[in-house]
Amino acid sequence: MNPHFSPSQCLIALDLDGTLTNSKKEVTKYTKDCLLRLQEAGAKIALASGRPTYGVTPLAQELLLPRYEGYILSYNGGKITACSTGKTLFRQQLPDGAIPRLAALRDELSLELLTYEGTCIITEDPENPYVQKEAAINRMEVRKISSFADYVTFPVTKCLMVGEGSYLASVESYAAQQLGEDFSVYRSEPYFLEIVPQGIDKARSLERLLSSLSLKKENLLAFGDGYNDISMLRYAGLGVAMANASEEVKKAANRITLSNDEDGVARILEELFPLK
Repeated sequence: MNPHFSPSQCLIALDLDGTLTNSKKEVTKYTKDCLLRLQEAGAKIALASGRPTYGVTPLAQELLLPRYEGYILSYNGGKITACSTGKTLFRQQLPDGAIPRLAALRDELSLELLTYEGTCIITEDPENPYVQKEAAINRMEVRKISSFADYVTFPVTKCLMVGEGSYLASVESYAAQQLGEDFSVYRSEPYFLEIVPQGIDKARSLERLLSSLSLKKENLLAFGDGYNDISMLRYAGLGVAMANASEEVKKAANRITLSNDEDGVARILEELFPLK
């Protein structure tokens, strides 16, 4: 990425948790002001997150993405939304028959399973601490259902299996093997196992978005800290990992910035785009 690259020819992809937001799940004024200046200069912003669209929308509004024609990539890229119109530009859903298989695998592995319906998280165990973490991150209500397999008969873009981190790491490969080629399975946090349609990741959805904007991957600047950010960090013209990222994520990036509690996103952007 050329340090003097024009903001008007740049798409900035930002993971949220652990990247754009600090430990309090907030965007600091320093980082917000930097992003507003860049958007005013013509840069486009895409908030790329494993969160459901509902959980990303408040941050998109806070950063004025509807005004500046930014984008939301929710469900790890399973859905792309144009903030200025609310229009869905892309969406892919889990294959037919996925839900009973996921419920059976959950039982086999003694994990908990959740998905999203409107403004609610739905699960059989609302009190599960990791379900509660997901609810807090997205500021969503949790609703108890008696049978996941029986209740979830509507189209779903993503499910989340949750559990203790070291155990989840030990069963991740097995889960992917059992589900097979129709699914992509990876952790976004140590305790979150994302289950999305095969071929869905942040990089592929950003590729779709870049094409619609007549931009190339060299025009993409991506920031992330999690395992589900690795694909976009490798794909981008410049991939930037946060100081708080794991070593595996850092190895996928071109550069390392300061942590999410030290305005790491803004510090790199100010270096690349020294706007007055």
